[in-house]
Order: sequence, then structure tokens, then C-alpha cells
Amino acid sequence: MSNTHTASSFLSNITKRESQALQRLIDYTNVDSIPEIWPLVAKQFGNVTALHDPHAKPEVVITYAQLAKQIQQFATGLQVLGVEVGDRISLIADNSPRWFIADQGIMTAGAIDAVRSAQAETEELLFIVANSGSTALVVEDLKTFYRLQNGLEDLPIKLVILLSDEAPPTESSLKVVNFPQLIEMGTNHTLVKVKHDPNTLATLIYTSGTTGKPKGVMLSHNNLMHQVRALGAVVQPEPGEMVLSILPTWHSYERSGEYFLLSQACTQVYTNLRSVKRDLREFKPHYMIAVPRLWESIHEGVQKQFREQPASKQRLINFLLSMSEKYIQARRIAQGLSLDHLNSSAAQRFAASIQASALFPLHALGERLVYAKVREATGGEIKYVISGGGALPKHIDNFFEIVGVELLQGYGLTETAPVTNARRPWRNFRGSSGQPIPGTEVKIVDPETRVPLPAGQRGLVLLRGPQVMQGYYQNPEATAKVIDAEGWFDSGDLGWVTPQNDLILTGRAKDTIVLTNGENIEPQPIEDACLRSPYIDQIMLVGQDQRSLGALIVPNIEALEKWAESQNLKLSLQDEDSTSSSQKIDLESKMIQDLFRQELNKEVKNRPGYRPDDRIGPFKLILEPFSIENGLMTQTLKIRRHVVTERYHDMINGMFA
Repeated sequence: MSNTHTASSFLSNITKRESQALQRLIDYTNVDSIPEIWPLVAKQFGNVTALHDPHAKPEVVITYAQLAKQIQQFATGLQVLGVEVGDRISLIADNSPRWFIADQGIMTAGAIDAVRSAQAETEELLFIVANSGSTALVVEDLKTFYRLQNGLEDLPIKLVILLSDEAPPTESSLKVVNFPQLIEMGTNHTLVKVKHDPNTLATLIYTSGTTGKPKGVMLSHNNLMHQVRALGAVVQPEPGEMVLSILPTWHSYERSGEYFLLSQACTQVYTNLRSVKRDLREFKPHYMIAVPRLWESIHEGVQKQFREQPASKQRLINFLLSMSEKYIQARRIAQGLSLDHLNSSAAQRFAASIQASALFPLHALGERLVYAKVREATGGEIKYVISGGGALPKHIDNFFEIVGVELLQGYGLTETAPVTNARRPWRNFRGSSGQPIPGTEVKIVDPETRVPLPAGQRGLVLLRGPQVMQGYYQNPEATAKVIDAEGWFDSGDLGWVTPQNDLILTGRAKDTIVLTNGENIEPQPIEDACLRSPYIDQIMLVGQDQRSLGALIVPNIEALEKWAESQNLKLSLQDEDSTSSSQKIDLESKMIQDLFRQELNKEVKNRPGYRPDDRIGPFKLILEPFSIENGLMTQTLKIRRHVVTERYHDMINGMFA
């Protein structure tokens, strides 16, 4: 079952405003594949920096002319070593300019890459190499190769390429070459040009966020080119503008974003979680593709600075923020962009505009005293941040609107290459995931009967468009479960649409917690509300088949220590040998438990649409954060609920005993 929309079908639902936006960009309507882009950009913007990795040793700076040349050399080297059109090559590596060169070199040679992080578990990587039928392997370094080496013996791998400069091992039975050797081969030979059919397979991206074996999502050249052609309807970058890259480059969200931004001759700077706050200030990016967790982290850093101010200044900041929140709420109603006032009358909008005008001087004071300084922490030059890969908590959305950093929430899945919806600068409808991008249709249906539902009614989100995958690799049964005969893809998400077709997501169908009274609870909105508490760093709701909800909470230790200090208490976390004369308490103490009980009750009850079943009953505080390293988060920093549930199985059962 494949998706064979024509290259121009992305124009099917384009608005006049989007059409005008697209006219300002480099046009790729007649380009069939991603690899064809780079010689075109190099011809026009050869001296512009394409990729900059300030953290590499030595630092890497590559212009568009150099990028196009190295991609061609990489592809030619592959051909010299026997790689043929249609071969599958596993690309096991993480963010770097060489990853991009390898990815595009593989496609230029007419091969298909199966991509995954070098940090993934060995068993998972070997499954991908085997399942994809790869005959060659591109790996980050020798360490990655040695991890996989024994498992490759029974697989048809003939060739291994190291993306590092390390000397290839002499004792290996496989042909192993390093990056400089491959580039040299490419320099001494001529590329055999490959004509790409838009509907041929370009890449396999293996989904890992769900239970069971990973499934290889088949994305064609046309799936990827749709994103390059359509994302200009959301943002319109200019050549040489700065992009800060932090997400896994092999992940579909970051990858399609990179293809689009680099197709417009932007300069991409690589960063990481350790360096991102410094790099924001130093490189002053205009654009960034990010996940909600990053903005939660920046928000928490700002809140920490606020808490360190003298009490009088804290009161002033909190007053200004509360006035600004009222200002933006009134402004949204006046502009017809309030989710809580979808059907406001002309009179209500007029009254809101008067209220916004009255509050504006206080908001302007906040801008002068506080918000401009907050923007400085992001470099002060950000035009737009594309946020995706998870729900954006309401308080985060509100905060960045107040301080003047425009977050454009998007939506999509690996299976949709991935973007299907995004908020626009001229319609930044907070609380939504935006309208469909050009060429994309969204349909809400009853989860049981699949009967289409009208605007405003919640149901299962179905998606259709040129970006929908060709299917799961060698898995027609799984494909048939998610793509119907008319090409509609079942997202597994629950949501509804406004009369203007903005998509409002309410949760994952499979994340829904069903209580013993039959009540269905979507955990995400409640978790987002709880994250407003300064004492809660991470939270995951539990309670399937129980009488009430429960929660696993990772506390914000810094905020907790400050609170304990104000109570003249000593937190006992790991420091059992403390000789401090102040009273020692632990996370199970009544005072700590009471604090978190108050915080949970307050934040849950304060959220719109509160119902008694939303109340969180038992909870447990755990010190180990959910992270990528311990396997409790995906690469896009979403909690892997089934893994956390398994890890804390006994604790969860004990909570409800």
C-alpha cells in the first residue's frame, strides 16, 4: 500500500497568504529528490556557511560549495566500493556534519539508508541492520563498529565505513574504510549520476517509542520533498540566517526541518544539551527546531533566576507576569485566537480589545524591566521556534508569548515524514497544533465506528497527504492496520478541530488511562498542569484499572532545597552522614508529602475543565530523572510510558495496595 501523490499535489489546499509566503523562497516544485537540492544551492550560495560544528575537535565549518562537493565525493566513493542503486545501507551515527554528508551521499548514489542513533541498544541496532537487508554499514566510529562486530557475522554486510578519521582495523574480515579514505576514492573517480523516481524509497526510519520490535517506516523521495516544498508555508527563512540544531539529526522531525532550512541556504550550528544555553547567547539563532522539554528547561532556568531575586523584586516580577497574562488572554480574544472563546461575538472581541489596551502599559513595563532580558538568554534574535515531538504545556506557551518568543507548535509522526500541521505566524493559535500544511487533510472519526465527526467533537485523528509513508518495511499486516484503502493514516492520537480547521490534540488513544468507574482520562493535560509547580520537574500519571489516578514524580531538587531552607530543614537525599544540627528529613516525611499533596491539588484543580476524576490520589517521589540515558525517554524527550511502568511496576502496585 503506497502513497503516490504527484509532486505538485501539495498545492491542493494552499491559501493566498501561504502562496505569497512561498513566493519569497527558493522554489523546488520541479525537483524530484533531496540530493538534487545541494548542487542548486551551491551554485547560488556557494560561499555561505552551510554546517558549523563549534564543539568538534577541530571545529568544523563547511560552505555550501564544500558540502555539495563532499556529498558527491562520498557517493562516488560508495559506487567505487560496489554500492548499487537500491542497496540498503545502515547509517548508525549521531549529530555531525559528516552524518549529513553520509545521508545525502547514500541517497545521491541511489541507495537507501536505514538510520538510528549510535547510542541505541546493540540488540536494536542489529535488528535494524538485519531487518533492512543492509549490505553496507556506516558507523560513527570504531567503538560503535566493535559493539556490532560479532552480530554482523551472519548478516550480508560486505562493507563498513567509519565516519571518523580512525585507522580501520586490519584484523577484520569485512572491508572497513574511514571517512577520509572514502572521500579520497570519490575524488579520484567520477560519479555515475542516478535519476531518482520521486516514488522510490529514500530512507527507512525505525520507530522505537512503542512496544514490540521497531517498525521500519518507508519514506519516499516524494514524502521528503513534500516537506521541503510545504514548510515554507509556515516560516520563510532567508539565506545565511542562523539555525541552532539540537535534536537527533536522524529523527524525522529534525531531519525534514534540516532539509527545508538548508534548502533555503541557512547556516546550521550544531549544539547539545550541555552547551545549548551558551550557544543560544553566542550564535543568536533566528530559528530552532525543538521539543517542549527544552523550553520547559529554559523556563525553569528563568524561574530559578526569578526566585533568587530579593522578595520585593519577586513580587514585582510576579505582578507584571500576571498582568501580562491577562493582557495576552484579552489580546487573543480580540484577535479571535482564544481557544476558550471560540465563538466570541463582535461585542466580546471589542470589549477584549479595550481590556488589552488598558493592560498594555503594564505589559510594556514588564517588557522593559523583565522580558527583554529573558529574550537575551535565547540570543535575542529568534524569529520563530518550531516546537513539536510532544504536547506544549499551556503555561510554557503562555510564558513565551508574554516574553515575546514566538513558539509555533507543529504536529506529525515519523509515518508522515513528519509534519502534517503547524501554527502560522499570522495564526499562532495557542493551545492548538495548527492548521494542516499544504496538501494535507485531517479527518476526525469515532474511534469505534470510524464515522466522521463534525468540528468540535473529539475523536481519532486521521491524516492524508503526499507526506504519508509508503508503509512499514516488509510488514504489510502492520501497514494495513494504519493506512486504509483511501490512503487515510490512523495517527493513534485523539483530538478535535475548530471551525477554522486548527487541530486540538487531547491525548494518545493508547495512553488513555481507564479507571474502574469506566472514566477515560487523558494524562498529558493533567501532567502539563502539574508541571507548573516549581517543585515538580517531571511527572507521569498511572492508574490503569484503579479507582483513582496516581503519579510518579521527579522533584525539582533545587527548588525543594530552597523550600527546606526556608523551613529550617535539612533535606536528606543521599547525604546520610550529615552532621548538621538542623533537622534532617527525607522524601517520605510528612512535611514533604504534604507539600506535594498541596501542589498537586492546587495545579490540578486550577486547570480548565477540572473534574473530580482528574484528582491525583497516591504518588511516589523518585530521585532518578527520566532520561534518554536510562531508557525512560525517547530521543525527542518524551516519557516512554510503557518502559517507566515496567521499571516501577512494584512501586506502582504498592501505591494502590
